Amino acid sequence: MKWDIPITLFGFIDLERFGMKYSFRQLEVFLAAAHFQNITRAAESLAMSQSAASSALKELENQFDIQLFDRVGKRLQLNELGRLYRPKVEAVLAQATELEQAFSKNSEIGALKVGATLTIGNYLAVGVMAQYMNTPTRPRVALEVANTSTIVRRVKDFELDIGLIEGELQSSELEVLPWRGDQLVVFCSPTHPLAKKETLTDEDLRGATWIMREQGSGTRQSFERGMHGLLPDMNVLLELEHTEAIKRAVEADLGIGCLSEVVLEDAIRRGSLVALKTPQHRSFERQFYFILHKQKYRSAGIDAWIKLCRALP
Repeated sequence: MKWDIPITLFGFIDLERFGMKYSFRQLEVFLAAAHFQNITRAAESLAMSQSAASSALKELENQFDIQLFDRVGKRLQLNELGRLYRPKVEAVLAQATELEQAFSKNSEIGALKVGATLTIGNYLAVGVMAQYMNTPTRPRVALEVANTSTIVRRVKDFELDIGLIEGELQSSELEVLPWRGDQLVVFCSPTHPLAKKETLTDEDLRGATWIMREQGSGTRQSFERGMHGLLPDMNVLLELEHTEAIKRAVEADLGIGCLSEVVLEDAIRRGSLVALKTPQHRSFERQFYFILHKQKYRSAGIDAWIKLCRALP
């Protein structure tokens, strides 16, 4: 049987500087010598010279004033102490090898700091977070929910690992990756006068009282793009940060609103809100995006998060 002990990442590190009196190389020599019962063959298996392997084993014993082998001629036989420590050494080196593989393959999924705009954070990201935290390493996720401008700033400042936004963005510092499409929907209460109209006209949109998201939000940005030409004449009664507050205000007949179909799906199905058909030349389609700093290291965790997001129905 060929004895093949891996040379670990730590094999060449003198751990005395970290307060430890042995090196992983010394432990590897100990295990090889225990297996081959011969220092020359142990050295060959580790691609070392016989003198270097012999010195490493001798130093290990001298540092702790112990003897691990009975030496009979050129043969090394584990003594009682050596047999006691052998499984402990094997466990230490196995853990070191696993850690080296994790470093080299970048396969460990770790804690993640995610920022999401309000629509995404409240209606999509929480489900992704639950799946991410349910992976074998049980990583933690810190989720910050804010408007687009805040998420962009915090990704730029390296305070977030990844951002999920609903607004268009041009930035020389950030990588912007398309995620999924979305549709804004103009809506009102079932008792609003516009609820009976088959299709709204520009005059209907201009004459309505609006309950809107605040400036700086991706939803407001997409809405204003779709309402080009009408903005100066619009009557905005309220600007609110939270989508649920907008829905409640519209249900109370304070005005009409415009939010993501993701936000309105349940309320429209229940009949507490009514979707309004807008003129064909008014497009309220938009895109959700991932944003990352261009200098940010793309970890396995970030890749796993993106994959889970893309798998959403």
